[in-house]
Amino acid sequence: MGFPAKTSYGIAALMELAGVYASGEVLQVAEIAARQGIPERYLEQMMTALRRGGLLRSLRGPRGGYLLSRSPESVNLAEVIHCLEGDPSVAPADPSRSPEFQVIDALADELERRRLALLQATTLADLLQQRDQRLQAQAMYFI
Repeated sequence: MGFPAKTSYGIAALMELAGVYASGEVLQVAEIAARQGIPERYLEQMMTALRRGGLLRSLRGPRGGYLLSRSPESVNLAEVIHCLEGDPSVAPADPSRSPEFQVIDALADELERRRLALLQATTLADLLQQRDQRLQAQAMYFI
């Protein structure tokens, strides 16, 4: 159970913006797309959804681009996924289904609750920290 490509690309783009948040730097879609290997037109659609969701600000003009609207510590992944995928649809329990399917449905509901709790507890800052730890471990491996 991973993320759809759209969500993975969106999170990667947000991590790029989170990485430059402290400096106030603005990144253009073309720059993010090139760094992450994301098709530029596809990324533009995701950035629009994230901007409409209030996670990004856009600046127009030749030096324009995107920047996070809040600090990386205050943006959790549940918000990101809501912007990119919409609300998770949990079907109401159907008492007319067989007990086997009721058990399966209950398990699916519990998985979704735990997934949501993990996503709400994980911020862009957390992902940056994990990325930096991996980069540091890779650098030490090659020394």
